[in-house]
Amino acid sequence: MQYRSKDSTNKLPAVTLGFWVIKIAATTLGETGGDAVTMSMHLGYLVGTAIFATLFIVAVAAQISVRRFHPFLYWAVIVATTTAGTTLADFVDRSLGIGYLGGSSLLLVLLLLSLAIWYRALGTVSVRSVVTPKAEVFYWTTIMFSQTLGTALGDWMADSTGLGYGGGALVFGAALAVVVAAYYWTDVSRTVLFWAAFILTRPLGATVGDFLDKPLADGGLALSRYAATAVLAAFIVACIALIQQRAGRHPA
Repeated sequence: MQYRSKDSTNKLPAVTLGFWVIKIAATTLGETGGDAVTMSMHLGYLVGTAIFATLFIVAVAAQISVRRFHPFLYWAVIVATTTAGTTLADFVDRSLGIGYLGGSSLLLVLLLLSLAIWYRALGTVSVRSVVTPKAEVFYWTTIMFSQTLGTALGDWMADSTGLGYGGGALVFGAALAVVVAAYYWTDVSRTVLFWAAFILTRPLGATVGDFLDKPLADGGLALSRYAATAVLAAFIVACIALIQQRAGRHPA
């Protein structure tokens, strides 16, 4: 399939091992950072969501407006989606009172609807096709829903199933291992596998983040949310600086 745009440039990073390392760190930071604002600062889920949603909108607008790939800007938008996804999922699950399963079901429907509309509009949901502003809007909308769904799934797995944060992290880690195996040893669509991995890394990060900052009585390590967030942010910055970042290839 040909993607037409005289000025089109893929502003997304190549999907490498380094990409997934930073992605998991960003999702973990999203959990600790979101909890720091809503819980440690006592601002609540609604105010926290408003703050991070505003940052997300500003960051996405900047990302769409630039003409080439900027690693720090791209990952700033990803972090904005993880923090906003954390507070939004908590608001849906807890403040609206529909529970983890209800919230996860609602967010799954929204995610699938986003992908369906994207596919109907452009004929593909491959990240290699994200070379126009319209495709970028679909891309970031889908990512926001996937990050929010991942938070709800992580909370549901850790709390409702009785597995705890460590057990939940092992489940999602095993699911990711299955996706990796499918990538190397099957012919399953790479687009399907990318979105499966992207979604699964979010609940993995959510459970790891909760494990770091939740009280000992709840199965966490009771680390400072501020300290954990700062360490994760420093790690992400170091990875972006040290791991070669390049725009992904795309059809001419």
